[in-house]
Amino acid sequence: MIEVNELTKRYGRHPAVSGISFRVEQGGIVGFLGPNGAGKTTTLRMLTGYLPPTSGTASVAGYDVFRDSIAARRSIGYMPENVPLYGEMRVREYLNFRARIKGVTGGDVRRRVGDVLETCGLTGVRRKMIKTLSKGYRQRVGLADALVHDPGLLILDEPTNGLDPTQIRQIRELIRRLGEHHTVMISTHILSEVQMVAGRVIIIDEGRIKADDTPANLIDEMRAAGRLQVEIQGDGEVVAGALGRLNGVKKVVPDVLGGDWCRYLVWVASDGDVREQVADLAARHGWPLRSLFLHQATLEDVFVELTRKD
Repeated sequence: MIEVNELTKRYGRHPAVSGISFRVEQGGIVGFLGPNGAGKTTTLRMLTGYLPPTSGTASVAGYDVFRDSIAARRSIGYMPENVPLYGEMRVREYLNFRARIKGVTGGDVRRRVGDVLETCGLTGVRRKMIKTLSKGYRQRVGLADALVHDPGLLILDEPTNGLDPTQIRQIRELIRRLGEHHTVMISTHILSEVQMVAGRVIIIDEGRIKADDTPANLIDEMRAAGRLQVEIQGDGEVVAGALGRLNGVKKVVPDVLGGDWCRYLVWVASDGDVREQVADLAARHGWPLRSLFLHQATLEDVFVELTRKD
């Protein structure tokens, strides 16, 4: 569905995107992630034909997005971060207008608009003025607009931007359903959302791809993938040394709480769980144990690990 080869974009001497390459097959959800200024939005705008590249190629559904831009755009539904809507139009009226602009004709307009109204949960507000809708419903209208011409590829830039937790959950479920029938490329800063819906993640930083794999594989391969938080009463150096010698422990970082109590961050291997060993260790030495918590690595941990500057 998407083929990108050595895609580069420079603004003067500054490289926003530096020779990235990746391929996305038909179907499923791909998370496209990166910190601010990493090149995410620039890449998405090149894929959708909004920006020309400095060099390299990109194609969607077999059409070169620069040489055969119109055909490529027919295969793309793009929802930008700030959805531009006509507030003075009613929801159905706006979607009818957008469908015709995108080449939907005749009776297909009524059918496609009806489909996206139902898919995006807009049937109940179809006669309302867009300016009267909540932020969540305006996002749904933007998503319906991206879908109205039935594209094979959906590119969603921060689709849950500004939504409350309930609205985020609703949009997440909608995106998950869309991934059953479309290829969905989603860019967002809410990494927990990507971890829940995406089957593949591409992480870009400083214009270059830093990782490209499933969320599970990225977490498994991450350096210091597991972290245990322990609070024990005892001599800090002695306790830290004993914890560091446990099988599977990679690093121990002590943090004094007050008195003889100390909190320890214990970094373990990706498949490590040393809680029983820690409890046995404390019991053998007579060290009071106040808390023992295993933090499972997340996509956010992977993201921070790959994009940190130290």
